[in-house]
Amino acid sequence: MEAIPSDNKAMTAPDGGFNFLTPEAWKALLSGYSHIVLVANSEAVDLERLRSELPETALYVFFNKVYKVLDEPFVGHSMLVARSDVMGAHIVHRREAADVLRFFGGDEFLGVVNIRVSVEENLSEESRFEGAKARHLDLTQMLADLYPIGKIATSGFAVALWLADLQLPGKVLLAGFSAKRSEKWKVFDVHDWTFEQIFLRLFARMGSISMMGGVDASPYSALAKRFPEVPPIEIAMTAAEVLSERLDNTNSQIDRLMSITKFIRAVDNFFRRFKPKTRKQRFLEKSKG
Repeated sequence: MEAIPSDNKAMTAPDGGFNFLTPEAWKALLSGYSHIVLVANSEAVDLERLRSELPETALYVFFNKVYKVLDEPFVGHSMLVARSDVMGAHIVHRREAADVLRFFGGDEFLGVVNIRVSVEENLSEESRFEGAKARHLDLTQMLADLYPIGKIATSGFAVALWLADLQLPGKVLLAGFSAKRSEKWKVFDVHDWTFEQIFLRLFARMGSISMMGGVDASPYSALAKRFPEVPPIEIAMTAAEVLSERLDNTNSQIDRLMSITKFIRAVDNFFRRFKPKTRKQRFLEKSKG
């Protein structure tokens, strides 16, 4: 597979399909906003509270399936991040672009930013985004030596790091980045949620970004205030000791459940062999052939 240019120079492919900007151009585009708010597709997002507490100069960055957090068209400064996989932007090859982009419009909509974070992912041409202005962003080099091997970064994590590196004058605010499974929306095992939460919270404590909840609500901050004479490393080691014991206990219960459900999983695996192949699986087989 031919690699997509990743030097972020302002350029257009010969067919006019891709629109890359330099870091300087991105900074010029985003520096006019007092806040850059990354809105996760999570039930933890309180968009009404955000809109009431932040000024009108805030830019709200949404991701992929925005109908998870929006019930009506968004009025205000906004931008949509469209993540890619091997077949291109998710919302394009899944034919969801029109359904997603109906939530945005007008002069306050900056358009779509189609991103990729690994070399297996491919970008989609600007013409595939239902007439919306589209820019392209390749973050593979930024994450190559950073993210745990065998896992793929989430779009929110990648964009948060990229914005922090741009060193914008406005504040970068993360909303709903809890990494918690909910009754309605699941989290995917392909991402290293633990690594991302540790990284983002350290970034927040350094002041590079801000998080709604998470850092300020940490119970361990209360421990540090209650025991000011105890070094932070001792508190961390004690917390790690307790968590390790609880994890061992949890693993014992998981092993028991795996044993009990062995027959059920065997039946499930048998019937999965008869499940029709997805469009992505057919695409991969065709590309290999």
